[in-house]
Amino acid sequence: MDRDILKEYSVNLADIEREVEAIMGSEDTRKKAESAYYDSIQNFEVGSILKGRILSTLGDNIVIDCGYKSEGMIPKFEFDDPSEIAIGEDVEVLLEAVEDDSGLIKLSKRKADRIRGWERVIAKYKEGDIITGRVTRKIKGGLLVDMGVPIFLPASQIDVKPPGDISQYIGREVTCRILKIDESRQNIVVSRRKLIEEERDKKKQGLLAEIAVGQVRKGIVKNIADFGAFIDLGGLDGLLHITDMSWGRISHPSELLAIDDETEVVILDIDKQKEKVALGLKQKTQNPWQQIDEKYPVGSRVKGQVVNIMSYGAFVKLETGIEGLVHISEMSWTRRINHPSEMVAIGDMVEVVVLKIDKEKEEISLSMKQTEVNPWTVIEEKYPAGTKIKGRVRNLTNYGAFIEIEEGVDGLLHISDMSWAKKVGHPSEIVKKGDKIEAVVLSVDREKKRVALGLKQLLDDPWITEIPEKFKVGDVVTGKVTKLTNFGAFLELGEGIEGLLHISELSSEKVTNPADIVNIGDTLEVRVIRIEPEARKIGLSLKKLSDAEGKTTAARTAGVGVGSEIQSGGESEKTSEIIPGATDIQA
Repeated sequence: MDRDILKEYSVNLADIEREVEAIMGSEDTRKKAESAYYDSIQNFEVGSILKGRILSTLGDNIVIDCGYKSEGMIPKFEFDDPSEIAIGEDVEVLLEAVEDDSGLIKLSKRKADRIRGWERVIAKYKEGDIITGRVTRKIKGGLLVDMGVPIFLPASQIDVKPPGDISQYIGREVTCRILKIDESRQNIVVSRRKLIEEERDKKKQGLLAEIAVGQVRKGIVKNIADFGAFIDLGGLDGLLHITDMSWGRISHPSELLAIDDETEVVILDIDKQKEKVALGLKQKTQNPWQQIDEKYPVGSRVKGQVVNIMSYGAFVKLETGIEGLVHISEMSWTRRINHPSEMVAIGDMVEVVVLKIDKEKEEISLSMKQTEVNPWTVIEEKYPAGTKIKGRVRNLTNYGAFIEIEEGVDGLLHISDMSWAKKVGHPSEIVKKGDKIEAVVLSVDREKKRVALGLKQLLDDPWITEIPEKFKVGDVVTGKVTKLTNFGAFLELGEGIEGLLHISELSSEKVTNPADIVNIGDTLEVRVIRIEPEARKIGLSLKKLSDAEGKTTAARTAGVGVGSEIQSGGESEKTSEIIPGATDIQA
């Protein structure tokens, strides 16, 4: 029985072996099966991309079957397109961990997409190729552009001129050239600026081939500086200098142009080697200076506006592009002007006369005073010699005072014409600035524009009418000390009459300083020792008065009457003895 059981077991075992051989097939089939088995094990290595199938949704997650003993889950937000989430749909995922804390495998669709995208980019593009993508966000140093994978667009490569705020490009599609591909870091750097420069270079070469001096071209204002504006002519920027913007005066290019303005300009000059173009705006219209001598002939009267003031004169605009200079000397016939601003201000409308035109230098000389009659041409008729005038003391100098006769016309009252008899050291002794006085016109010089005035001439000359009768040599007179000098003292003998008490006549003893003997304000009795009407001098003596008094006392004691002879001022021998050696004293 045991033999029967063993025989039956052997038959069954043979059947099983045959079934196994039928299942496994040939040796090749076995090898393929083993290879598939090992490949499936390898596919479940961390970091590999697996093909999975969507089984279901669970809250904010998607359940994925990858053929492993347990399922995995992916957050819904990793699906950029919600339509991709459908039960039974296949999806590629990245295996991040075999099992997490919950016993599920950890998967990522987004990372798998990024790897596949990078593989597609590497297979499709190389350095130097042109790509197009959408700017997704701003990062440090530039922008991220999505073209299946995020690529880096540095801020310096966004445009030819660095933009102020690069965030304005977010959401926009940009076309760039690939500068660098770093496969090890999965990094791509692109440049939009490179493409713009290449395009501009093509346009520039085409422009330089067809541009010519004298052409009128349209352009866009790209930049404005103090000295002018740069105009994009289509691939090449030309300089529109401030001096070529307008025939008139402008202070800054921004008065006429703004960035991004479209304008027409004239080609003035081309340097193809240096790729420079000079442009003009005012050249679109005729130069107003071409007809200047016909429109504004010399001698004509015109009106204009003061547009600028300098220390030497004022510029007056007659029309746009035509400005003339009114020199400070041509502003008034009579007024002494220190600065043109005393006469005009910017914006004033003035009437002028054209004096001279220099067409080549584009200069025109104008005059304001020529619109009025020159008062000096009638000054002699208006103020002949001997005319009494009233005026205001405008200014004082060491040699006299300037009297304003009328607005802009001054006369000089010289220090020598202030008093007949008084020695005047400074005009302030007689007049003060701002005083209103009366004077006499002595002379008029129309050519030199001078009027000489006199103050003393209002009165009779006391040296002719008064002094010869009032004072005699030998007289004893009373005077008040008004001034001390190192050579003596001046005494006032009457209104406007002075005499000099020389230092040698102060005392019989030697005097080195007049102040040792007399003081200003002292009232003294002195003897007249010399009168010179022509030289207008009166010499006085203090010591001779003392000497005479001593001799008179002695004569009276001896019974000799000499007083009458002294009082007569006489010419007797007695008088000569009393005042011997009278000297010529400078008054």
